[in-house]
Amino acid sequence: MSIQVALHHRTRYRYDKPVTLSPHEIRLRPAPHSRTPVLSYSLNVKPEQHFLNWQQDVFGNYIARFVFPEKARELEVTVDLVADMTVVNPFDFFMESYADHFPFAYRNDLAQDLTPYLAIVERGPLLTQWLADFRRQHWRDGDNTIDFLVAINQKLSHKIKYLVRMAPGVQTGEQTLALASGSCRDSGWLLVQLLRHCGLAARFVSGYLIQLTADVKSLDGPSGTERDFTDLHAWAEAYIPGAGWIGLDPTSGLLAGEGHIPLACTPSPASAAAIIGAVDPCETQFDFAMTVTRLHEDPRVTRPYTEAQWRDIDRLGRQVDADLLAGDVRLTQGGEPTFVSVDDMDGVEWNYTALSAKKWTLSEQLAWRLKARFAPGALIFYGQGKWYPGEPLPRWAIGIHWRRDGKPVWKNPERIASDTSPATATIKDAQQFAHTIADALGVARDLVIDAYEDPLLLLSTEARLPINIDPLTVPFKHADERKRLRRALERGADTPPDLCCHSKPATIAIVVANPQAPPPNGKARRGRSNANGFTCCLATRRWATVCRWHRCRNGCPRTANRTLTAIRLNNAAICTMRTPWRKKNAPRSVFAAMRTKPRRAISCARPCASKFAINACTYSCRR
Repeated sequence: MSIQVALHHRTRYRYDKPVTLSPHEIRLRPAPHSRTPVLSYSLNVKPEQHFLNWQQDVFGNYIARFVFPEKARELEVTVDLVADMTVVNPFDFFMESYADHFPFAYRNDLAQDLTPYLAIVERGPLLTQWLADFRRQHWRDGDNTIDFLVAINQKLSHKIKYLVRMAPGVQTGEQTLALASGSCRDSGWLLVQLLRHCGLAARFVSGYLIQLTADVKSLDGPSGTERDFTDLHAWAEAYIPGAGWIGLDPTSGLLAGEGHIPLACTPSPASAAAIIGAVDPCETQFDFAMTVTRLHEDPRVTRPYTEAQWRDIDRLGRQVDADLLAGDVRLTQGGEPTFVSVDDMDGVEWNYTALSAKKWTLSEQLAWRLKARFAPGALIFYGQGKWYPGEPLPRWAIGIHWRRDGKPVWKNPERIASDTSPATATIKDAQQFAHTIADALGVARDLVIDAYEDPLLLLSTEARLPINIDPLTVPFKHADERKRLRRALERGADTPPDLCCHSKPATIAIVVANPQAPPPNGKARRGRSNANGFTCCLATRRWATVCRWHRCRNGCPRTANRTLTAIRLNNAAICTMRTPWRKKNAPRSVFAAMRTKPRRAISCARPCASKFAINACTYSCRR
């Protein structure tokens, strides 16, 4: 995908009388080492009566030498070229191994060839002080050479303010540093001297700069020019063994890319002038014009259509909307819009994996933005999403709930904890919260019970591991499984194998009666669920979700239409309680019971680190 542009550059000198024009040298042809493909080029000069010879100077730059046999009142030079603005990676090169780290020394034969580009002509105090400050702050011997070049280029771009200076000539390095400003040729020449002081061969470059507007605005920095433009520009190049000449633009602080088209590269600015010649003494009027025009653009992700094509699409869309309205066809938006990343389209979470920390952050931000715009009084609900086969836990889902009449569902959004909120609540906070809820519901406090991790799955998982494997580092298929096992092992599993004898409670539960179907004996027993009751489970996390009990495979009515609520207060694990009914004469040991007849169990809430939930997944509803 590329963009082809046409550059037009006209320079005109008008004299108040006919004058004799000496032979002129014009350096306005792209240099041989230009990385931007030039598809066509033309140079036209007036007066038309002239002799032209194409040459190359001692530095390899193209020179058009014009001889004018007659006097003239005008000299006009026009350049037209077409360039292919294929993106250039300025770091696409290899260096010799001895030049990987800075400082380095050129080989003797190479240093001799580079002698004109190593000559130091300025040694002012300001330049010396600037180098000393740079060495102290940004330069350490042994640094990567490319890092050094990037650092000195960016440092100079921040130090020197760019301005358009129409006066002829180039400022000395001392003048540029004293003024802290200069044109592109001033900062380019200063960078050349700084690089030579550091032992690098450097040269001055005069050329064209083409800058095109970006298709999309930058997310985290300046977006660049607001319109396509071109201009004569100047920058520096440093010679690195293996990589060749590397362009450094101190005006922008960037390496030279596809927009930099070199015309003349020389040891000093004087020999890189675009037009060199003399005329008889006279009054001169000077003017110039430069334009860049897009000729061809391949369709691309950031700009698939031209403006005219977009207008046609919009016109067609309005026509379709009118036809749908006339036919009383009503459209609704689906519940699962698909999103892609604007700045990380190749990220795995946007292509084939489901979840990631970045996707969670973006989703949470989007939910709060939608709430603020469409439903200020809504409740942001952090809950369970889909649970796909083969995945250890359900996926998360963020819901926005509001009333159609506009009345707020939730008044204080600060009471809704986000994922970045401080996680300070403890199991004691959960107990206190459970007691408060029990009091508000009129439930006796002795029905607020502690729930513990079920060691069954933990012990069975450990038993399947080889004896020489550390359970804390076992590579499970899913990271959540490894985290869950590690958390349970660190909590401890050396207590007697019973449901309620684990060392630390994992959650707090409130056993309450279902008002629509009171229990047969009028009360709920501690730690058990009645046939018509349900268990309210309070975990120390910041989630609120509702899990429905599953009907067993044989359609057991005792497990149908039961609910369990798990509220995430802070940063521990959500878990759900298994609710076994022991038949008469059934063994009291949990392990014995599971061996003889697994109990019916509830499904777990997301994201659940409890082995109760794992048991629910493993043994749920087996008769």
